Amino acid sequence: MIISMNVTETFLFQDFYNQVLAPFFVIFPYLIPIVLVIMFWDVWLKYVRARYRASINWVLLEIKVPKEIHKTPLAMEIVLNAMYQTGGTTTWIDRYWKGKLREDFSLEMVSIDGHIKFFIRVSSFFKNIIEAQLYAQYPDIEVYEVPDYTRYVNYRGKEGSWSMVGTGYKLVKEDPYPIKTYVDFGMDKEGVKEEFKIDPLTSVIEYLGSIGQGEQIWIQIMIRAATKRYRKKDGTKGDWKDEGKGIIDKLTKRNEKTEEGTPVFKMMMMTKGELETIAAIERSMSKLGFDCGIRALYLAKNEKFDPSNIKALGGLLRAFTSQSLNSFTVCHQTFGFDYPWQDYNKIRITKKRREQFEAYKHRGWFYGDHTEKPFVLTSEELATIYHFPGGVAQTPTFGRIPSHKSEAPVNLPI
Repeated sequence: MIISMNVTETFLFQDFYNQVLAPFFVIFPYLIPIVLVIMFWDVWLKYVRARYRASINWVLLEIKVPKEIHKTPLAMEIVLNAMYQTGGTTTWIDRYWKGKLREDFSLEMVSIDGHIKFFIRVSSFFKNIIEAQLYAQYPDIEVYEVPDYTRYVNYRGKEGSWSMVGTGYKLVKEDPYPIKTYVDFGMDKEGVKEEFKIDPLTSVIEYLGSIGQGEQIWIQIMIRAATKRYRKKDGTKGDWKDEGKGIIDKLTKRNEKTEEGTPVFKMMMMTKGELETIAAIERSMSKLGFDCGIRALYLAKNEKFDPSNIKALGGLLRAFTSQSLNSFTVCHQTFGFDYPWQDYNKIRITKKRREQFEAYKHRGWFYGDHTEKPFVLTSEELATIYHFPGGVAQTPTFGRIPSHKSEAPVNLPI
């Protein structure tokens, strides 16, 4: 019996060798070059892209805002449209030899010891373009090139003198569903008195101004022209507008067929809310779309750290929530773990906080070592979150230009 089993096992192994191992050994010498080429290609792309990013001269622009701004957020929307840059990666030489990448920008709102500042980080190539757009829409502002404020905070985790918590934000629903924008708040109307304006950004400004000495809050919005990431039903790649068309088709059911093969027209059966949702998506699709990543950090000297800011960061973007459309929720948060045994001696949370601090400092979201999945916001949605507020924001620590610039009289004697 034992001899019979050994013979059977021998035949099974022989069969396995003939059908699997022998063909593998035959093709193995040809697989090695293919594997090496794939590995080399991946390393090469990382190298040329890192080389290209390292060659960029980054500039941080601080925008000082006057006491009175009578422009609607539409002015900022026009400025943001200048940041919709899709060029530079059209040829294979640009992409695979020079390592060029789609241009990205960083919109930042910062509170240092309660003093609120607006920044835009751009490459030196686009500095003059962005400055010209800013002055064209906001003639009374002042724009300065300043050192990077992040270099003055030396966060080292538990060993350092700074404490930190942070979080990222993402959309609850698909990208084509818009958040509540300045148009929904009636801010697109000219001539409305300041006391009657409702600006959702005011709540963010008030929070930024609520901290004291030894505390800082950094808010960063990374943007670039939207790329194609949506996978269509036919397997091809599409952009967020293709995804929006699919959502509208699903809501209207206009592509459904009856047994006879004729389309089913169900628009008359839709509710008012469904019609308003479709109208909002269609309005959103008429705008330029940006890949976005949003994160916020609260940093403080160890003795100044206020735990109440943890919950405040979680609800930072709640003012832009539309219950029927879209809203923000937190992701990649470093608030901590629910149970102490999940993170012995805070090793995991300390590592996550260091990584998040480095990601903010290097403005990483789309490229480099700190990549995250982006979401799409239109120029209208971005202008709602990032614009220069008028007199409706009365935060005392909001540093505004004390004087109003005007042209000299034409009859001034010389």
